Amino acid sequence: MTAARPRQRPGRDRGSLTLMLAVLMVVLLALVGLVIDGGRKLDQVGRAVAVAQAAARAGAGMADRSIAYRGGAIVVSQARAIAAARAYLAASGSPGTVRADGASRIRVTVTLTTRTVVLSLVGIDTMTSTATAVAILVAGVTGPGR
Repeated sequence: MTAARPRQRPGRDRGSLTLMLAVLMVVLLALVGLVIDGGRKLDQVGRAVAVAQAAARAGAGMADRSIAYRGGAIVVSQARAIAAARAYLAASGSPGTVRADGASRIRVTVTLTTRTVVLSLVGIDTMTSTATAVAILVAGVTGPGR
């Protein structure tokens, strides 16, 4: 003799697989968005850091020629360093700021903004990355103040 199977009510589970697949598709889309746009964000941060450092380096090498020609001493001009760093930012097409940071340093801040590829589907339209670099305005290779 075989045991009778309990009868299920028809229609009780109808559509549950569709709902589960819909939820899983949203989760999968979010993960793909994080991978693609997250990778782009990491690249953007790297570019912002590279531009900020390069602009600071461009400014750090600006010796004051008038002092060098008169007395032979190599002194880095803060005004020329700021101008050179701003010129580098303009040439690179990167928005940023350059300002004096004390008497012998300049601070370069770069902010890059790009549009997202996948995450825009869930309302995240842009990504912003900010990087800062500081250059100490010294002359020579023996170290600061020597």
